[in-house]
Amino acid sequence: MNNLLDVNNLCKSFSIRNGFKNEILRAVQNVSFQIYSDQPTVLAIAGESGSGKSTVAKLILGLEKISSGSIYFKGRNISQIPKREKRNWLLKEIQPVFQDPFASFSPLKKIESYLFETYRNFKIGDDDYYETYINEVLSSVGLTFDEVKSRYPNELSGGQAQRIAVARALISKPSLIIADEPVSMLDASLRISIVNMFIKLKQQNQISIIYITHDLTTAYYSADNIIIMKKGKIVETGSVDNVLRDPQHEYTQNLIASIPKITDNA
Repeated sequence: MNNLLDVNNLCKSFSIRNGFKNEILRAVQNVSFQIYSDQPTVLAIAGESGSGKSTVAKLILGLEKISSGSIYFKGRNISQIPKREKRNWLLKEIQPVFQDPFASFSPLKKIESYLFETYRNFKIGDDDYYETYINEVLSSVGLTFDEVKSRYPNELSGGQAQRIAVARALISKPSLIIADEPVSMLDASLRISIVNMFIKLKQQNQISIIYITHDLTTAYYSADNIIIMKKGKIVETGSVDNVLRDPQHEYTQNLIASIPKITDNA
């Protein structure tokens, strides 16, 4: 079975200033996991703030430099891919979706222009095909071109903005989406609609998704497999059913115990 993504003994350290001396913060320590090419999946990476999960996402996306270890995508070491090829190939294949969709949009620029620029930058087709293609992409996230045409970011709800962020990521026809806390700023009902969308994209578009989250409820609902991280290390991994129904590590047990329970006071 070929690997879409192969992360091997990944490490990332930062030098931080503490008073008069520098200290080393080991944000990611010997993290390894795989995603298979012929088995689209939603992989959740979960843990508390500071666990290293978002740093793993940034390393895969090339937003941070690897200290040691390796990341292979479709059999190629991403650290050895030339810059131009990273822009033309790797950034087309691996697309990010971030926590705050509004942070990616200027309030003075129409949403349509972002979609058109992405379409043109990745050379998807000629200008005549643009509206047809974008409408197809938007329909996969539950929107239409008419709904977003001529609108500015401040005219969108949080859920609509996040769906457009996902649609923008889909324009390049990626093999992998890395979604870093994509529902943490949304209310409960919108969270479910977004994670439902990820499940649909996996099933219908054959896209694998790395879902970075501190929310074990949505992780359980949407993911096939899960990695639990603490202080930069993987402490538990496996199918989401096995890990969250029968956690073996004390840290995972404590995370599950901290999930608010609905009680009946009647």
